[in-house]
Amino acid sequence: MSIEHPRAADEPTAAPAYVAPPLTPDAAAPRAAPVAAAAASNSHKLGERPLWRRLFGLAGRALRVLAIVFGLWLFAVLIAIMLYTRLDPPFTMLTAAAKLSGRTVQQVWVPLDQISPALIRAVILSEDTGFCRHLGVSLGEIEKAMEQSKDGIPRGASTISMQLTKNLFLWPQRSYVRKALEIPLTLAMEQVLSKRRILEIYLNVAQLGPNVFGAEAAARYHFKKPASRLVEQEAALMAATLPAPGTRRPGRPSAMLTRLGHNLETRMRIAGGRAEACVLD
Repeated sequence: MSIEHPRAADEPTAAPAYVAPPLTPDAAAPRAAPVAAAAASNSHKLGERPLWRRLFGLAGRALRVLAIVFGLWLFAVLIAIMLYTRLDPPFTMLTAAAKLSGRTVQQVWVPLDQISPALIRAVILSEDTGFCRHLGVSLGEIEKAMEQSKDGIPRGASTISMQLTKNLFLWPQRSYVRKALEIPLTLAMEQVLSKRRILEIYLNVAQLGPNVFGAEAAARYHFKKPASRLVEQEAALMAATLPAPGTRRPGRPSAMLTRLGHNLETRMRIAGGRAEACVLD
């Protein structure tokens, strides 16, 4: 038989354990809202950069893309130069532009030995008297042209090799950018192609009439004969057409073109065969 002892009146009773009431959506919202707002604020601060930094990043990406494109273009140009030791260029920048615009291009490719020696001499004396001596670029002529130029962009001073580089790979408008590209590419081309090959390509791609390219097509267009049969007077008129092939007509020369051709013909007779000695066998 158990005996129950009565609890003393002053003995403390154990307090029941506190159980937190469940949070209702309405009660949780005030606590969650400041946390979400702080997170959104931090995310906004991390994601947003100053305008100048964003512009700088865009400029950097654009420069990287341009560098890649330029590198691919330069690689293609160097490969093309090596191929042109054996292969004839399928087009130039001018012939491509003419064809894309819907114009009919007249061009007939012939080897150098099927072009009159008189025309070879006339072109060298007219366009580049030092062709057989320089390495593709005449720095003295470029400096002289820059000093004489009013707007600072060199006019003239382009050797036959530089003109060929421009025709094959660059654009016709004068600019410092074009010259900056033209000079190293010409020096590279002179290391790969012989003088004879450079002149052969040039005489087959140079514009010598309205949409007429190359000596053979020009001789047929202006004189109704092949380039191999051109005489000195005809060759001089053809060479004098090179600076303005769209307006000068060697088959029906103006007084100015007749005078230019006569002066060039006189120079041809004085020079004899020395001017073209490096390209003729």
